[in-house]
Amino acid sequence: MAAPEGLFVLEGRPTPQLIADHLREQIAQGSIRPGQQINESLLARQFNTSRGPLREALQRLCQEGILISRRNYGVFVMELEKLDLKEIYEVRESFESAAASRLLDGSPKQIKDTCHMLKEIVGEMAKQVAASDWQTIARLDMQFHSALVAGMGNSRFIRIYKTLAAESRMCILDLEVSYPRVDDLVEEHQNILDLLEAGDRNGLLNAIKRHAQKAVEDLTAAQQDKQIRA
Repeated sequence: MAAPEGLFVLEGRPTPQLIADHLREQIAQGSIRPGQQINESLLARQFNTSRGPLREALQRLCQEGILISRRNYGVFVMELEKLDLKEIYEVRESFESAAASRLLDGSPKQIKDTCHMLKEIVGEMAKQVAASDWQTIARLDMQFHSALVAGMGNSRFIRIYKTLAAESRMCILDLEVSYPRVDDLVEEHQNILDLLEAGDRNGLLNAIKRHAQKAVEDLTAAQQDKQIRA
């Protein structure tokens, strides 16, 4: 039976996990904005569930740091500052470098399968850059890096990286400007892919580091420009 319009069908995964994943994605894509208060009654109706699973999902996201619980006030989406941005990309660099090294130490099939997935994402990214689809570009950017991390096959790495990916998209989308250095975006990701495919460990790790550093520089500059214009 189809769910009534506006209701979310809960199936497959445990309900709190599914709700948390859905909310994380809504926050990452900007449907729920930084600083916005979470309306439990509205969400309970949307997900067609009781308050128990919903509150467990909210608690998970609070533990991840995406949501903040304020005593006597409620639960709010975190607001990212300049320091948050730097910390997110520092941790991302560490995770992606470790994943890349583990991937290169793995089987040729792991590398081949990961490269195949990355090629598809880079190809789609090039199409969306040409179309200037801002939200889709941000999603594909993080999909590329998430696929790189997933390639190593460590479930705990993958789970923790989901939070970093969501926070990164929040940083980018909250700027409400065109993607920094959009002309270089596809080239940088293609370079990471080429180095992985070639098995060039040092080159790959340096490329990941440069990519993260440039992202922080660009996003910090864009954040400052937004504050000046405000």
